[in-house]
Amino acid sequence: MKYIQPIVYGESFTCPHCGAIAKQDWWHRSWNANNYSEKAQNPLKIGTCQHCNKSTVWILDKMYFPDTGNAPFPNPEMPDSVLRLYTEASAISSKSPRGAAALLRLSIQVLCKELGEDGKNINTDIGNLVQKGLPIIVQQSLDIVRVTGNDAVHPGQIDTDNPATVGQLFDLVNIIVEYMIALPNKVSGIYKGLPADKVKGINDRDGK
Repeated sequence: MKYIQPIVYGESFTCPHCGAIAKQDWWHRSWNANNYSEKAQNPLKIGTCQHCNKSTVWILDKMYFPDTGNAPFPNPEMPDSVLRLYTEASAISSKSPRGAAALLRLSIQVLCKELGEDGKNINTDIGNLVQKGLPIIVQQSLDIVRVTGNDAVHPGQIDTDNPATVGQLFDLVNIIVEYMIALPNKVSGIYKGLPADKVKGINDRDGK
C-alpha cells in the first residue's frame, strides 16, 4: 500500500486515523485568539481529513495528535511482541527520531527471536538467518535497521535525528515482516490448497 507521510499544511497524505490517502483541510491560529498573523507564523495548526473527517493537531511542524507519529501503518502480519515496539516507536517518532530508531532496532532483535533465533545478539541472529537462506534484500534491510538503530544509542556518522531517515526504518521493518512472515503465510495457504496428487508429485520430484 502506498504511504504518503503526513506533513504540516500537506495538501494530501495518508491519514493517521483511517489510512486513506486523502485531501486535508487546514485551520490555523496564533496562541492569542485575537491575533491573526500570517499563516506560516501561526504555531497551532489543525488538519482535517476529507475522507474520515477526523483531525490532526500540530504545533509548529510537529504532529501531536493522534499520538502515532508519522510512521506507516504496521504490517497486519507483524507479531504482537514486535508490534508493541513498533507502536511505541511510532508514538515518539516526531518528538524523538533518535529514540524511535533505537526502538526499531530492538523490534528487529525481537523479530529475529520470533523467527527462531536466540534473540541475544542481533548480529549473530542475522548471520544465522543468512546461513538458513535469508534473501539478500531482507538481510540488507535487517542490517540497515540494526546499524542505524545502534547509532541512535551510540552516535556516529548516521543522522538519526533526521525524521526522513527514521521513516525509512519503519518502511524496512514492514518489508522484513512482509518477506519473512506475511509472504510465506500466503504462499503456504495457497500451496496447501493444491490437490493431494499434485503435492505428492512435487514431493516425489524433489525426493521428499
